[in-house]
Amino acid sequence: MKRKTWVRLDNASNIFLAAMTDFDTKVFRLSAAMEDPVDPELLQQALDNTFESYVLYHSVLRRGIFWYYLEESDFKPKVTLDEQTPCAQLYHYDRKELLFRVVYYRNRIHLEVFHALSDGTGALWFFEDLISEYGFLRYADNPSEWNKESYRLKRPIENTNADSFIHYFRHKGQRNYTEATQSAIRKLTGASKTVGKFALRYGKIALQYENYTQQKKEKKKKVYQIKGKRTIDNRTHVVELNMPVQHLLTLAHEQNASLTIYLIALFIEAIRKTNPAVQKGMTIAVSVPVNLRQFYYSDSARNFFSTTRLEYTYDPEEKTNLAVICKTLKEQLQQQLNPVSLEQRLNKLIAYEFNPFTRVIIRPIKDVILKVINYFNNRNLTFAMSNLGSVKLPKSIDEQVHQFYFQTSAVRPQFCVISHGEHLSICLNSPFVETTLYKQFVRDLTALGVPVTIAANKINDTDMRSEEA
Repeated sequence: MKRKTWVRLDNASNIFLAAMTDFDTKVFRLSAAMEDPVDPELLQQALDNTFESYVLYHSVLRRGIFWYYLEESDFKPKVTLDEQTPCAQLYHYDRKELLFRVVYYRNRIHLEVFHALSDGTGALWFFEDLISEYGFLRYADNPSEWNKESYRLKRPIENTNADSFIHYFRHKGQRNYTEATQSAIRKLTGASKTVGKFALRYGKIALQYENYTQQKKEKKKKVYQIKGKRTIDNRTHVVELNMPVQHLLTLAHEQNASLTIYLIALFIEAIRKTNPAVQKGMTIAVSVPVNLRQFYYSDSARNFFSTTRLEYTYDPEEKTNLAVICKTLKEQLQQQLNPVSLEQRLNKLIAYEFNPFTRVIIRPIKDVILKVINYFNNRNLTFAMSNLGSVKLPKSIDEQVHQFYFQTSAVRPQFCVISHGEHLSICLNSPFVETTLYKQFVRDLTALGVPVTIAANKINDTDMRSEEA
């Protein structure tokens, strides 16, 4: 009997297991709106073909004594009709199951992925190949005569399950692990009497280890947090915005900013306009994931990203406009993405993971520690934003796809951006029913001359009854 292969979770994945909740499932969704209704049989065939090329997606998640790990399985994915809420839970600790699903509804194809398996870029690779495969089967006049190499994206897929964090940062991180931190951990492990106290104290050490000491030296800023009434059955409230991408790019370039920075600045202004307390000197902070493949070569489909935290504080004594916010955010991002700063931070994270004192801590305690870290991180954020960039498919397939969408489960308001051809979509995600902030964001876009079309999912009892009727 062949022994199943397994790999440890990468550095970015462990936090998703500890931070996962009923309303924040750590699942994200990629969608493609096709020109024609989906053929489920052909979609299943396309999924079977794509699945064979991605060994990583054969994995199930297992729990060890000291860590989680991915184990290769013999399970086969099945295409199903989209009947659950978006980004419904994929991982259940008491089951063996694949960490992704492919569903469809009318003319849309959806891929949902548990974040511990892959990041947005890695999942987009799988999704692009799935859509290309489906388009080949659906629209080719004579599929048997087609040369698949003529439409497949030129991407190596032999190392989809490689851990790029270890490849680039493990040994550097171990060398850079300071004696001061090791001493603190030794003292801590000997002083703690209970799991709760141990986790809390250790979590604080970890937070300080990730440059929180520098924040404490500065004047403490009060970060504004958006609150509201949660949706029924913990579903994510999703509002889809569609608009021409070129119009927004022109506006961003007028401010000497990237599209990501410009949209964040617009969202910050929408928060200010809908929350008077922000105008009294409060800080708005945003978490933005950064694809590390743009700095370090990697053909792995596993998680390989870092996060940046950008902030803007409204000064009641000074006049603020969009240009000032864009300039401030751009400077912060450039500083954090400086090669030296980026490598130092990643080396520290890897060193923390592989330090001998942390490795001997059993997994349940590590989970509690990571929950504490996640709690403190959440207290220092107002919203989150993610931009997957532009999707490009082979021309013969590209013509059959109307638009792509990207959304995720949400612990706080956030938005996800993706573009395709001339179209850009923004999915506004929130655990709350309130829409005042999103309405302001749309009003600000339209005031700039951007034509926006809107769609939203059903999130309350009235919506459900009207759907059933």
